[in-house]
Amino acid sequence: MNDRIIEFHPLIEGVLIKRYKRFLADIELETGKIVTAHCANTGPMKGLITKGAKVRLSISTSPKRKLPFTWEQVCVLGTNNEEVWVGVNTLFANKLIKKVIEKNLLSEIIGEIEIIRSEVPYGKDKKSRIDFFLTPKSSNPDNRNIFIEVKNTTWIKKNIALFPDTVTKRGQKHLVELKELIPESKSVLVPCITRKDADFFAPGDEADPLYGKLFRESSSAGMITIPCSFIFHKDHVSWNGIKPLK
Repeated sequence: MNDRIIEFHPLIEGVLIKRYKRFLADIELETGKIVTAHCANTGPMKGLITKGAKVRLSISTSPKRKLPFTWEQVCVLGTNNEEVWVGVNTLFANKLIKKVIEKNLLSEIIGEIEIIRSEVPYGKDKKSRIDFFLTPKSSNPDNRNIFIEVKNTTWIKKNIALFPDTVTKRGQKHLVELKELIPESKSVLVPCITRKDADFFAPGDEADPLYGKLFRESSSAGMITIPCSFIFHKDHVSWNGIKPLK
């Protein structure tokens, strides 16, 4: 446990002043300088937005970037009143899950994988894109192709990680499409739990009752849910195992 999944340059620390227009956040760095960072999380970030919260940013040197800073992590009080760093960059979730698949950490559930492809068109009229399309190895006892949808999961109540934290029409559509792939293909939902203090995963019925209903229908039809948990650090992310469904 606690295997390092991804390493990166140490992040820059500061405190949150405010988040606004969904995509922007003003941060005061340790030097006292105030910068505007890009926020890649379009959701409400339930339970994560507190003025004065400690945050971590990455910085890009690309001349094409309008804002060089990206908000990566926020520190919150966890379920046992301990400090917990939460990954808030939704674009990072797919990188984590790809590494987990490559390291065969899900092989007990999905078997060994030959090819991993990203953003493959699927669904009605091929208008949707699946996060990962996996081709199993010939040694895999289940030779069906595997469709994986990843959901960045940051909301927690007590010790249960919940997705979604708001109504998500897109998420509802994904569940319907995953269900339609069964039984010809294997449908997998991966809640990417970007904090260490969750012991279970459940659908966020309180935020989106229809999502919860569709989740149960797809699960009954054969959709597999693999809640993957991670621990976030200043310079790396480590594996925290698969959490059970509640």
